Amino acid sequence: MSPIIDNMKLSGSPVKRFFQILIAIIVFSIFFDAFGTVGAGERGVHLRFNAVTGKTLGEGLYFKIPFIEDVKIVSIKIQKISSSADAASKDLQTVEATIALNYHIEPESAVYIYQNVARNYEDEIIAPAIQEAVKAGTAIFNAEELITKRATVRDVMKDNINEKLNKHGIIIDEFNIEDFSFSESFDASVENKVTAEQEALAAKNKLEQIKFEAQQKIEAAKGSAEAITIEAQALENNPQVLELRAIEKWDGVLPKVVGEQATPFIDVNSL
Repeated sequence: MSPIIDNMKLSGSPVKRFFQILIAIIVFSIFFDAFGTVGAGERGVHLRFNAVTGKTLGEGLYFKIPFIEDVKIVSIKIQKISSSADAASKDLQTVEATIALNYHIEPESAVYIYQNVARNYEDEIIAPAIQEAVKAGTAIFNAEELITKRATVRDVMKDNINEKLNKHGIIIDEFNIEDFSFSESFDASVENKVTAEQEALAAKNKLEQIKFEAQQKIEAAKGSAEAITIEAQALENNPQVLELRAIEKWDGVLPKVVGEQATPFIDVNSL
């Protein structure tokens, strides 16, 4: 068989069709790989030959040159991290603070974050900053103030951590102290102090009640004395008042014997 006939047969062979399909798949893959999207709440860091170009891509569709350029996605959404830190108060009480932090990456800092800490910024930047802020904040308050001045303590810690994270392009949205835990001995001393204060308050209230009741009795006695004095003066100034009192005491029974020697109708002297 001639070579021309052999070539004609090869051109329509399954092998050629396979390679054609394979090439088409590669072309389509390359074409679709040249496009991508940056989602809502994200920024794209532009790379060329795996080197950061400094260009940041906003939300939406983008084009890149296959095998040469790439885009890495960095989230700028608000995220939350909870962390615990051990510290010591001004009066050297052991304190464990549980912190809740809401933060987001400043969009303009996406390139810096990717280039310097990539996806480990929580472990490499935020967590150490929380630890240091808690230690510095608790050191200027005694243990009791950490409880009674909690809002002030929170503000001090927040300012401290803001200073450390802002220079890395990380913005603090919310900073809260979820809990303070102290040693068992300190908790017991606080409980004893509260109990003593409550007992002292109860004793004070009881004393005030006794004073009030005594004052009431004094006022009542004064009232009775004044009434007696007024009545005595009335008797002295008006003898008819004595007869009035005798009439008030008369039981309505008339005497059985009436005469010169008989008992008067009403014996005023018996009053």
